[in-house]
Amino acid sequence: MINLDDESLMHRCLDLAKKALGKTSPNPLVGSVVVKNGQIIGSGFHPGAGQPHAEVFALREAGAEAAGATVYVNLEPCNHYGRTPPCTEALIGAGVKKVVVGMVDPDPRVQGGGIDRLRQAGIEVVVGIAEAACQELNEAFCHRVLHHLPLGIFKYAMTLDGKIATSTGHSSWVTGAVARQRVHHLRATCDAVIIGGNTLRRDHPQLTTHGVADHNPLRVVMSRSLDLPAVTPLWDQTIAKTLVFTAPGTNPQLRSSLLAQGVEIIDLENLTPRGVMANLYERGCASVLWECGGNLGAQAIAQGVVQKIWAFIAPKIIGGAGYAPVGDLGLKFMTEALELERVTLEAVDQDFLFQGYLTVNSKQ
Repeated sequence: MINLDDESLMHRCLDLAKKALGKTSPNPLVGSVVVKNGQIIGSGFHPGAGQPHAEVFALREAGAEAAGATVYVNLEPCNHYGRTPPCTEALIGAGVKKVVVGMVDPDPRVQGGGIDRLRQAGIEVVVGIAEAACQELNEAFCHRVLHHLPLGIFKYAMTLDGKIATSTGHSSWVTGAVARQRVHHLRATCDAVIIGGNTLRRDHPQLTTHGVADHNPLRVVMSRSLDLPAVTPLWDQTIAKTLVFTAPGTNPQLRSSLLAQGVEIIDLENLTPRGVMANLYERGCASVLWECGGNLGAQAIAQGVVQKIWAFIAPKIIGGAGYAPVGDLGLKFMTEALELERVTLEAVDQDFLFQGYLTVNSKQ
């Protein structure tokens, strides 16, 4: 028999929420279950912006039996009218007895207001069950709400001696197939993936999930000169959409060709990582993956638009000059080094994955 304790039920909500990974931005990932007499009588998850929230789907499945039941949800129910009505009113209208919440919603439009509304209606509310796991699942949503920019993740793969490519620029492949598949899964959770012109010219990447999910992120290229190949997988818009940021008036011939193929082009007078992230925020992006080279990666870090690092380390040594994963940050002393916190290290087949969060994102 399944033990229906609060922790396991909240993790059930998280598992439901993950069914919509990469599809809900700018909304959060939310799952919900309805429990009565020790049995789950309803469940649901939020599939995407503009569609009903998780609690509504769970209540619909429970039907009239929701009266007197306990509802579990990993994020505080909303108490405002947006694209959909407030979930608090749906819970009150269903006559539920108790609501168990994983974490408070940091959105200023909610931020405790949903919990207060439920309590005012006489519903018992418990907050903070599996809170760390709930916060981790929606870390991109929380960052976007609090900082008005997407969460930036900088991913790279390097050899044991710190190279992402040989001195000739050859980089296929630093890591093994299992590690590369982890990257495909990571892309599936992100709203956009960014590279620079050098990476496009050298690697001709697809930047898709390679079939591990039915969601592909928006593919973004930053190129100040628009000196890019006329034929490359990123221009195929039947696979995934591509957005190019460049300076005004660059390369009219290629520009015309890309527009004819359906590639979107945005001109920015001051083309910077922060300017690009601000644009992606306005588009509703919550998580953005930087898969660029060291120079652009260093600029993104210095401008404070990278919060998380995914570094794959392969047990290989190539020697020589090669290419470093992060370019010049202008740091002269080891005491100036940017430090990471909440660090984890994981074996991925023959490679290793190092994850952590930057404690200092810029020198501003």
